Amino acid sequence: MDQDWEERVRAAWAAFDEYAEEDAADFRAVVDALADELPPDNPLGLFERACAWDSTGHSDRAVPLYREALERGLGEASPYKGRRAKIQLSSSLRNTGHPEEGVKLLSPELVAPSDELDDAVRATLALCLSSMGRDREGLALVLGALAPHLPRYQRSMANYARLLVEPEA
Repeated sequence: MDQDWEERVRAAWAAFDEYAEEDAADFRAVVDALADELPPDNPLGLFERACAWDSTGHSDRAVPLYREALERGLGEASPYKGRRAKIQLSSSLRNTGHPEEGVKLLSPELVAPSDELDDAVRATLALCLSSMGRDREGLALVLGALAPHLPRYQRSMANYARLLVEPEA
């Protein structure tokens, strides 16, 4: 997609907080108009529509759009947005009562090439695990993600995170 379209998408999202909750349909209309500039099966347009539904409280409407965007090659068109779609789809799956699908989708991301979304992967995966009653695993992920950001105690927190899930000897 061209830079102008991407900039207009960024501008639309930058204005998101200016929309009152009751004006959610107006925001989705802005995103729809941008997505309509692309072919109907374009994964970037599908992704932006999914994000708009998700961000306005309709995880149920976002799930099929995220899935279709990923199936149509979003990860190839934009690896970054592909990873975002996996995070957001997993969160939406959890919100709609399917956290196990979120775990299945995000678990491979733990060993994917590292980027600025690593902590979001771990946080969302932790929520999915918690929704499945696997709180210790979720806490271990969150502590492991937090540890490198601490001014002190990084090694201790990383070890505590590991010990939460390591089998007892």
